[in-house]
Amino acid sequence: MQVLLDDYVLGAAVATDLVNTAPEVMVNTGDTLADPDALLAFLTAHDLRLDALDGGTVPLSPADVASVHALRRTLRDLLDAPDAGEAAARAGVLSAAAGTGPALRVDAEGRWRWEVGSRDGAGVGDELALLTATALLSVLRTLGFDRFRHCASPICTGMFVDTSRAGRRRYCVPEVCGNRINVANHRARRRAAGRL
Repeated sequence: MQVLLDDYVLGAAVATDLVNTAPEVMVNTGDTLADPDALLAFLTAHDLRLDALDGGTVPLSPADVASVHALRRTLRDLLDAPDAGEAAARAGVLSAAAGTGPALRVDAEGRWRWEVGSRDGAGVGDELALLTATALLSVLRTLGFDRFRHCASPICTGMFVDTSRAGRRRYCVPEVCGNRINVANHRARRRAAGRL
């Protein structure tokens, strides 16, 4: 796998979604990456074609799921780091353990781009670690540590990386957590209006 150093949006989205598959976040449904089929669905939903899967000819295993679960815990700890220096150090260790490089390569449009590659024999968890850690380092450098956030919903323990231009995202899954808050606020206003 080759990861561009200046293209962090995909990796940040994968990190966010991966962290939020944990059973402590998904309390109603439980672990949404419970088996190889669920992991394959996650990779497919993010349009990830990992070298470790050799073009889809290598099936995912319970060991792959376990390595992704370990990465998920590591990413949550990284997003919850006490400061930018600690987050950068954690992401650097994660990236170095999974990747090689950086290297300067010419892309399809003839532009020179920095990229890092996964080590030979890297597994699914290693390749996801490289993608997410590299993206989180880029977010730290480009957008800042304050883009690593806890969900603003009082009933959610999710976390996210805000890569939006304005930097005003408040919820890990806006269409779920944000909608719940909006519905609760609407109901509270209706109740209050009925009492007047």
